[in-house]
Amino acid sequence: MTATATNRTTTWAIDPSHTLVEFSAKHLMISTVKGRFAGVSGTIGFEPGASDRATVDVTIDAATIDTRTDQRDQHLRSADFLDVESHPAITFKASRVEGAIASAGDQFRVIGDLTIRGVTKSVTLDATFEGASRDPWGNERVGFSATGRIDRREFGLVWNQALETGGVLVGTDIKLAFEVEAIRQA
Repeated sequence: MTATATNRTTTWAIDPSHTLVEFSAKHLMISTVKGRFAGVSGTIGFEPGASDRATVDVTIDAATIDTRTDQRDQHLRSADFLDVESHPAITFKASRVEGAIASAGDQFRVIGDLTIRGVTKSVTLDATFEGASRDPWGNERVGFSATGRIDRREFGLVWNQALETGGVLVGTDIKLAFEVEAIRQA
């Protein structure tokens, strides 16, 4: 995709069927458990070469958490963790983008406000522009990947259980990973 910077950004709608939001945490201090969220929506606003005007606005349906274990998923939806009854959405809204987004492979940083369980904290994501393409139906698409880390306790996710051998049941350092595909909007 070739575009020149203009005063406007193009809006790209996140395609939930081609987007993956994952997280991972230590379990028993010896292994890593991964999970994902299926309900993702939002928009990205950008023009290649004009990252200073880029926007990111994402909403995740907290109830769609999936760790492949129903009992664990129910616990993660409960008031001990995400409290999806009171806080059904996790949101991320970028406040700025640092670095170039012009060509496939460009790496940049997205700084923004992540809200989990009603608590908002600034988070930095290391991102890569994966490129642009036209699908067989004529839609322009772009791809991005991003990673980051949070301390879950900062968002009120403090439930844990001490282990007899030392340490805790669930790690506090949560790794985040995003694979996002978005479709150009008219």
